[in-house]
Amino acid sequence: MEGLKQEVKEVIISSLQLEDIKPENIVDEEPLFNEGLGLDSIDALELGVALKKKFGIKFTLEGEDAKKVFSSVNSIAEYIFEQRSKEN
Repeated sequence: MEGLKQEVKEVIISSLQLEDIKPENIVDEEPLFNEGLGLDSIDALELGVALKKKFGIKFTLEGEDAKKVFSSVNSIAEYIFEQRSKEN
C-alpha cells in the first residue's frame, strides 16, 4: 500500500504541476482540498483523469462519495486498491 500511496502522490504532483511540492511533503491523511493542499474542483477533474490513465480504473462517483474518495492520499489509494481487487 505504501508504494501505491507514493504513486498517487507522484500523479498528484505531475498532473497538477505542483512543481514546488515533493511526494514526502504530502501527508497521507491530510485533506487534499481546501485547508490541505488547497486543491479545487478543477484540480479534482484533472486528478481523476490522470489517475484513470495511470491506474486504469474508472471513477463513477458523485457527490459525497467523490468527496470521500478524493479527500486524502489514503482514501484515493484505498479506492484504487479496492477497484483493482474487484477486477481480479
